Amino acid sequence: MLRIGNGYDVHRLVAGRKLILGGVEIDHPTGLDGNSDADVLLHALCDALLGACGAGDIGRHFPDTDSQWTGVSSLLLLEKVASICKERGYSVVNTDSVVVAQRPKLAPHLDRMKANIAGALGVDLDRINLKATTTETLGFAGREEGIAAYAVALVESRDKE
Repeated sequence: MLRIGNGYDVHRLVAGRKLILGGVEIDHPTGLDGNSDADVLLHALCDALLGACGAGDIGRHFPDTDSQWTGVSSLLLLEKVASICKERGYSVVNTDSVVVAQRPKLAPHLDRMKANIAGALGVDLDRINLKATTTETLGFAGREEGIAAYAVALVESRDKE
């Protein structure tokens, strides 16, 4: 049986934080605000995978009220989500994600992000698709107030009902 899930996340850009996207630290004067490393791409992907395997959302598994998740790498969260999916009898077929940011330009970093995602999920690189776009200076992303990400994940039951 195939199941699909989608995810969305957004975080505010602030001074004094590192910008981490797809597990890659990117040189930028501001970073994303959040309890963990605030990696919007990986958070959206976690939600897509959790939704696909019927396991709720990222906040249920990694609440910002639990100090063990403070400052943690979202790659670790993604690995834990992959384990949750596996425990529920699902394997990742593929994922497709898009990061919405006016700046910085993300194209030079996409290959490393894809490799990080594939590694965390334990899948071949060709199962991960990643895109980046701007909003042509419109909205909060266009004003560089924050960065958003959307993700879709397809999983397959090992039982293949």
